[in-house]
Amino acid sequence: MNIQHKDLAGGRWNSLSFCEQMANVGSEVERAIQWRKKENAQYSQMAFERALELQDLTVADEKNKKRLKELLRLRETLADYFAFENVYQSSDRSLQNYFYAFNFAARKGL
Repeated sequence: MNIQHKDLAGGRWNSLSFCEQMANVGSEVERAIQWRKKENAQYSQMAFERALELQDLTVADEKNKKRLKELLRLRETLADYFAFENVYQSSDRSLQNYFYAFNFAARKGL
């Protein structure tokens, strides 16, 4: 996979709070959902790949060690929803609701 967020991968990502990191992942997930609704599979796939890249950076961040179970389950859920058969029965709304909380918290500076 080609690295899209080179400056973030270079270490800037770790300076963001957990909520900011997750809000950014959520932004890419939202883009993937919106492109899917517009029936643009290529752009949806690209946004999904960027979301996974940011998710992997979040997993690699040492401050998130205690959250690994949730983070890895989320990665599995995203892959299931966008690339596989959606056996977890996720929906656009369920993913959006999950990430909205992080967006709200990031805006509050948490």
